Amino acid sequence: MSTLYDILIVGAGPGGLSAGMYGSRGRLKTAMIEKGRAGGQAATTMELENYPGFFEKTTGPDVMDKLLAHATHFGTEMIKGIVIDVELEGEVKKVKTKSGEVYESKVVILSPGSQPRVLGVEGEGKLRGKGVSYCATCDADFFEELDVVVVGNGDAAIEEAMYLTKFAETVTVIVIHDEGILDCNKKSAEKAMANPKIKWVWNSTIDEVLGEEMVEGVMLKNMKTNEKTQMETNGVFVFIGSIPSTEFLKGKVNMNPQGYIETTEKMETNISGVYAVGDARVKYLRQVVTAAADGAIAAVAAEKFLEGHVEGKVTF
Repeated sequence: MSTLYDILIVGAGPGGLSAGMYGSRGRLKTAMIEKGRAGGQAATTMELENYPGFFEKTTGPDVMDKLLAHATHFGTEMIKGIVIDVELEGEVKKVKTKSGEVYESKVVILSPGSQPRVLGVEGEGKLRGKGVSYCATCDADFFEELDVVVVGNGDAAIEEAMYLTKFAETVTVIVIHDEGILDCNKKSAEKAMANPKIKWVWNSTIDEVLGEEMVEGVMLKNMKTNEKTQMETNGVFVFIGSIPSTEFLKGKVNMNPQGYIETTEKMETNISGVYAVGDARVKYLRQVVTAAADGAIAAVAAEKFLEGHVEGKVTF
C-alpha cells in the first residue's frame, strides 16, 4: 500500500519549508518533494538582510538550512525527485516524478518557485558557465580582481552588483533607463551609487556576448540611438527577472498569462484541496518573508480544509 499523505508539498523553497513546518507541527502527515537543495533561489543569496530577526552576517543558505531543520524537526518528510505531472482533481491527489514514483495526498501545496530570465542574445547560451552567470553568490569568487558587467537594475540586480564588488575589480551595471533612474529600492540605489567600484552604462542593453571559450566582452546597444559599442569584460551577470516554474501545471490550475498561479488570500487555487505559495503565484512582492508567510497561511488553510471546516474550492 502506498502512503497517503495529508499534505504533499511540491518544492522546498521558503514557502514550501514554512508550509512543511506548519503542517507537521499540526500533526498532519506532511512530505515535501524537491529536486535539489532546499531553499530555492534564496539558497543562492549570500547576503540576506531583510528577513526579520536576521541581519548580522546572515546568508541565504544559512537561513534556508534553519528553515529546513525547523520543518524536519516537526516531522516533515523530505523526498528527492523531479515532479513532471500532477493529478489534482478528486479527494486524493497524485504527484508523479521523473523516476516514475507516484505520491498520493489529500492536499497538495504547490511551491515550484521560479527560474532566472535569460537575455536570449547570441553567445549567452554558449558561454553560460564560462563567464555568463545568473548567480553572483555562486560564481563571484571566480572573478576576483577581474572586470564584470551586471544586466538589470531591480533590487536583485543592484544587491548582487554590490556583492560582486567584494571580488571583482570593477562592476559595470547596464541599465535600460535614463541616467540616475533605477527600479530598485532607494536605499540600495544610494549605496550602489556611492560605491567607487560600480560603474554605470545608461540607456543600454547587451546585444551579444562575445568570446569563444570564455567571455571576452559584450556588444552594447544604446536603446535610443541603436548605436552598438564593444566593451571588454570577463564576466556577465544577468538579473532581469524570473520565470515561474509552472510548465507542468498548464491546464491543471488557473494561471495568469505569464504563468503565475492564481490564488486567494488563503493561497487556495481553483482546485479543491490545492494551494500555491511563493514566487510561482500571483503576488505583489516576491521575497523570502512573503514566501514564508504564504506557506504558513496555506498550511493552516489546508488544516481547516482537512477538518471539513471549509470547502477549499474557489471560482475565479
